[in-house]
Amino acid sequence: MEVIYRARATASGGGREDGRSSTDDGKIDVRLSVPPEMGGKGGDGTNPEQLFATGYAACYLGALRLVSGKAGTPVGPDTKVAAGIGIGKNTRGEGFNLDVVLRVSDHGLERTVIDDLIQKAHQVCPYSNATRGNVDVALSAV
Repeated sequence: MEVIYRARATASGGGREDGRSSTDDGKIDVRLSVPPEMGGKGGDGTNPEQLFATGYAACYLGALRLVSGKAGTPVGPDTKVAAGIGIGKNTRGEGFNLDVVLRVSDHGLERTVIDDLIQKAHQVCPYSNATRGNVDVALSAV
């Protein structure tokens, strides 16, 4: 692969718990905290799963706009992609794993058309390609 862009970020402090993560250009600088559901104190910080969800949702929406435009059936301007990232103990051994739920809404297309397009976008999206075979991804359109 020929890299055309590389994002750089650094995590520091306590990592997930009372840590900080920031990009080298200063556009992102966030506090981190562990949610109570994962045994943490909660707090004002975000967590890696929320950051992954925002990135995946944006990337997948871009892929959906690309494939729908090429197909001649562009999604509407109000189209939204909601991403849910789950984390849990890995059933295939030690450690943890993720799952992903992507839900497309306000697309303005017929059910058969959008169902085809969400599958095509899943083949194009870099996040989908990076997780394929390791992370369960559920796609739906409403």
